Amino acid sequence: MHRQPVSATDSHFSHKPSQKKRVYAMDDSAYTLDGLDHKHHLHAFTHLSEFEKQRSLVIERGEGIFLIDTDGRRYLDAMSSLWCATLGYSESRLVEAARKQLAALPYSHTFRGRSHAKLIQLAHKLVTISPAQLTRVFFASSGSEANESAIKMAWTYHKFNGNPKKRKIISRLNGYHGSTIFATRLTGMPQMHEFMNTEFPEIIHVEAPGFSSMAANGESEVEFSARLARELEALVLLHGADSIAAFITEPVMGVGGVIVPPETYFEKVQEVLQRYDILLIVDEVVCGFGRTGNMFGSTTFGLKPDLLTVAKGISSAYFPISGVLVTERIYEALLQASAQKGVFSHGFTYSGHPVGAAIALETLTILEERNIIEHVRRVAQIFQAQVRALAEFDVVGNVRGVGLMAGFDLLFDDDHTAAAAATELMDIAERNLVFVRAVGKTIVLAPPLIITESEIDDLMNRLRRSIKELVASFCG
Repeated sequence: MHRQPVSATDSHFSHKPSQKKRVYAMDDSAYTLDGLDHKHHLHAFTHLSEFEKQRSLVIERGEGIFLIDTDGRRYLDAMSSLWCATLGYSESRLVEAARKQLAALPYSHTFRGRSHAKLIQLAHKLVTISPAQLTRVFFASSGSEANESAIKMAWTYHKFNGNPKKRKIISRLNGYHGSTIFATRLTGMPQMHEFMNTEFPEIIHVEAPGFSSMAANGESEVEFSARLARELEALVLLHGADSIAAFITEPVMGVGGVIVPPETYFEKVQEVLQRYDILLIVDEVVCGFGRTGNMFGSTTFGLKPDLLTVAKGISSAYFPISGVLVTERIYEALLQASAQKGVFSHGFTYSGHPVGAAIALETLTILEERNIIEHVRRVAQIFQAQVRALAEFDVVGNVRGVGLMAGFDLLFDDDHTAAAAATELMDIAERNLVFVRAVGKTIVLAPPLIITESEIDDLMNRLRRSIKELVASFCG
């Protein structure tokens, strides 16, 4: 069965086509939710020309780990929407936290030293639970904003420490750090650069640590990590250490296909960074707040960030809020810059929004009171074992994961065919009422952290049924 190849970014959110092309008419059908959505809504990460031939999937409500559409179908959300609805849907405590804050103080900015109680408490809490060297928090609204803020702070740090030429940022191929202009280029996915015409000489890329697909024949994880560290150092020397400001990394590469770092990888990478005074920015937008079985992926993998960015799980996606946590030495540079220039000239209208702060604070309280991270560690053993059992299918290989995130590749003759099959499997799974995500030839899973053992069984039964249907339809 021949299918058109798709790119990794096409398959992120590709939606199954209907048989009939949409035709608009000035009657009632043009004003249904589906009709209005097609008429006026420009969808994120969507194959726009294909979507012209498709129906909109309109979600009406959520309950626990399930999303319900306007036709009443209940989808098991095996992706926490976009890695973010960590406590599931309709958590009454988060709804009440939002309601109370909206009634008391719906908005106040943080410019010129202004603050509010929930934000102060949230900043204190984040520092308390973060890796020990982080002491201050800057707030924003999205992971993209947080990562771009971290870059600006890294530049400022080097400039006011006598190294103004240190401006280049090292990122990793297939890493994902956002979709604003600079964050798009940090993201190591060429499809995004080409579509939006984003090119910056300040950003250079190194290989991702995909051991299973990139290791040389007979190369151990330790040897592979040492080789990547040598390649990183060679890149630093090629560009000149006096030009490199920071290295940005996810603990586990989520959107890039759940790439788990091999043994000693981050230990060796951090040795290179320290040798050449290169700051470490850890993007915890996906991994933070329990996803890997610890509060932060940095703890899971022994990272010691100079700057750490958070979003998504900080509020379980109930409100857009993000942050950058920094060490005291970064803060001292910002303090010095402010003394010379008069103001820390960075911020957003919604930095530290009261409602977001209240929801985030309650999210962190729930994580602790309900021992969510201990729950993740326990059910992750069952989850990972069942994902690995999918290798019983001939088309499934390279199964990997940690905590409540996992990925597996579809094995076909070439990557284009495998990517098309992954998109097909995503569509079949949706018809079987389970949301998974295709990234190139990889299927990724990241269910809400509250998922139970029986719900993991349910998820895997739906996914196994979908794989069987893929084999029958795609390979038949």
